[in-house]
Amino acid sequence: MDIAQQVPQHPRVRDVLADQCQRLFFEYLESFEDNEKKIMIDELCQPQRSTVLINYRHLSNSNDRLARVIQDEYYRLLPALSRGLKQFFREHLPKLEMETEKLERFKRTVLSDKELYVAFSDVQMRYKLRNLNTSKMGMLIRITGQVIRTYPVHPELVSATFICSDCQMVCSDVEQQFRFTQPLMCRNPVCNNRVHFALDLTRSRFVDFQKVRIQESQAELPHGNIPRCLDIIMRNECVEQAKPGDRCDFIGTLIVLPDVSQLSMPGVRSESAQRTTQGSDDKGYSADGVRGLKALGVRDLTYHLAFLACHITPAEQTTVETLLTSDSKKKRIESMMSDKNLFANLRTSLFPTIYGNDEIKSGILLMLFGGVPKRTLEKTTLRGDINICIVGDPSTAKSQFLKQVSEFSPRAVYTSGKASTAAGLTAAVVKDEESNEFVIEAGALMLADNGVCCIDEFDKMDPKDQVAIHEAMEQQTISITKAGIKATLNARTSILAAANPIAGRYDKTRSLRHNVNMSAPIMSRFDLFFIVIDECNDVTDYNIAERIIDLHTSGTRTTVPSLVTTYTFNEIRDYITYAKAAVQPKLTPAAKEHIITLYKQLRLRETSSSSTGRVSSSSTPITVRQLESLIRLSEAIAKMYCQEDIDIKHVQEGYRLLSKAIIHVDQPDIDLNEYNRPTATVEEPMEEDIQETTKDETKISVDEYKRLTNMMVYQLRKLDEEQEAESQTSGTNVVMPGVKRRELINWILEQLADEINSLDELARKKATLDKIIDRLVHVDEILIQLDKRTVSQFGMTTEAKDTASTEQEQEDEDPEGNNLYLIVHPNYVSEDQ
Repeated sequence: MDIAQQVPQHPRVRDVLADQCQRLFFEYLESFEDNEKKIMIDELCQPQRSTVLINYRHLSNSNDRLARVIQDEYYRLLPALSRGLKQFFREHLPKLEMETEKLERFKRTVLSDKELYVAFSDVQMRYKLRNLNTSKMGMLIRITGQVIRTYPVHPELVSATFICSDCQMVCSDVEQQFRFTQPLMCRNPVCNNRVHFALDLTRSRFVDFQKVRIQESQAELPHGNIPRCLDIIMRNECVEQAKPGDRCDFIGTLIVLPDVSQLSMPGVRSESAQRTTQGSDDKGYSADGVRGLKALGVRDLTYHLAFLACHITPAEQTTVETLLTSDSKKKRIESMMSDKNLFANLRTSLFPTIYGNDEIKSGILLMLFGGVPKRTLEKTTLRGDINICIVGDPSTAKSQFLKQVSEFSPRAVYTSGKASTAAGLTAAVVKDEESNEFVIEAGALMLADNGVCCIDEFDKMDPKDQVAIHEAMEQQTISITKAGIKATLNARTSILAAANPIAGRYDKTRSLRHNVNMSAPIMSRFDLFFIVIDECNDVTDYNIAERIIDLHTSGTRTTVPSLVTTYTFNEIRDYITYAKAAVQPKLTPAAKEHIITLYKQLRLRETSSSSTGRVSSSSTPITVRQLESLIRLSEAIAKMYCQEDIDIKHVQEGYRLLSKAIIHVDQPDIDLNEYNRPTATVEEPMEEDIQETTKDETKISVDEYKRLTNMMVYQLRKLDEEQEAESQTSGTNVVMPGVKRRELINWILEQLADEINSLDELARKKATLDKIIDRLVHVDEILIQLDKRTVSQFGMTTEAKDTASTEQEQEDEDPEGNNLYLIVHPNYVSEDQ
């Protein structure tokens, strides 16, 4: 027999306000229509459902006084609202007949004892994390933040039943306040037990419990301040609804919790011990210390704010519906759609303080619109986000582009490559200070989900950290397998990176991959590469100087004529939001054929360049990823014009931008007079002819220079292999190295016979080849020039040496050196351009 029933209980204090709110809330639920009541009861009868979602605006329209009281005293009235819902649920359970089976009766009993909870949605009172303080405690409010850390789901003890270990008396319904709380004393007046209690698990009540940590979004963060963080407590159906990187609205109330992590900190414990030992020589007093609050001392006075959430929804972004409800915004969007010069106006309005660089502005604008993400039948995701990398000299506004985008985009993260690690960019597995469990903390790419991640100084990143973002740039996911945690997280973001050349300034004589400290896999994942070179130009320098002086003198967009733009940032932001949500363009058959034709042209251009010995002009190899980049650019251009079909003009504009980005910067001509040896002339030319021939002979393009160099190296190595094979066939070990200079020039002229149309052109081409060979020997050191004395050291017979000495005498009479032998330097390796 339970003697708890016979123990006299003290009368509990009744909360009159709570009882009135319980009655009014019950009447509010009764005011629903019959079909709505049936749907509500059917949902609550399901085993996994225990929460009813109430629209706060509907409640306010029905009973404004009740709504205001709930908003002001939410945490106090929460148990009363649950009791009112439980009363409503019990009265509307289906009636059971007399002949009903015992199983149904048992189910009815379980349902009637089921704990129910109330959650609210559409709460208008919104606060920023920075404005939360103790005056908001207990109120029903809404906050917005970005989830940076999630914790595992645990069962939480909310109502415990204890059994006294001395007298076996049952102490039921002991409320737990976010920590394990035992009864202060046994309810049996005869028993003096205050410590020894056993928890009865069968009669105690548990709920699902999860904690997440949110952070201020970048848009709400004041400049120069550290982001504020707040712990969110979620129960029941709210668990597992927020993932790292998500931006969510949390509706609930602000509460105060004891800071459990401070209890285990050794610094606090030693500080408390030092306070008790100072100024006393009594060992007994110093050992006991100051008791109080269960011997925890001042450590129990440490608390921190937390947020008890009852409902979670994705953060409200500007949607198409909200834009179209406003007549002024709707008319402005329609006027922008009809703008014939929309591309240029959007480009100049987005970057008013930066002069020039129209191609970069166009690429960034298309990145903000983005392509169309797709999902194949094999459940493979094809990304629609566009990745851009800007490479250039210092002081060319690279960081200014990144800063402007990070402030303009509603969900953007700005970071520096040198100060970022692999875990900081993707995700980190850290240990919780309270439970000592490993949890996932989001990085920059996850925080920029469905936005833009701006990475400055991208080339300064450690190669190990660059490898970590391979998956995020193409598959747009982040896979983690650390500390027993295996997870795949979303990183659906566009990457805007800025990098400096290896030597500080861009070297035009080398290709892009030799100018940037990036691996080939990383470079292939960028859709567009833009190269910015700081060149001296009177017109450009004047305009840039004028724009900078205007910024320093006035600094406002309305007073400076050069900063007055067609559209404002808010108008551009609304237009991009409308285009991304309302327009999903598709390729037309004509556009498909045109894309295939353009892709074949890019591939053939690279193949023909490599087969003819010319330098490929592409900054990166043309692969299938460039084809996908062309499709994404075409989709973004069609989105910008709000057109459902992708036409040939959209594809052509995307191809033009892609060609500007991937084609290498024009390399300067090579001056052949850097090493100019005197050459014999047959007759003195006229003065006019001297000016023409000097211009033609002393300058040659890089492509032509490398083409002729590769032809010479190929012929010399081919003849060397033939001589070696011939010596092995004849059985002689003597190999005459090299080819005579005159013979090599004659062979090159034979190969270039189709390009020579006159004797004068033949003479100029021969003089050019002479200077190229001189440069290859004395400047580039690709070829080695040998005379007969050197060749005679290769084990020749006496008769051969006599012949060589005769030829050496002839060579001494040859001032042009046409009889000298040329071989390729053994350490030379041709570049794979």
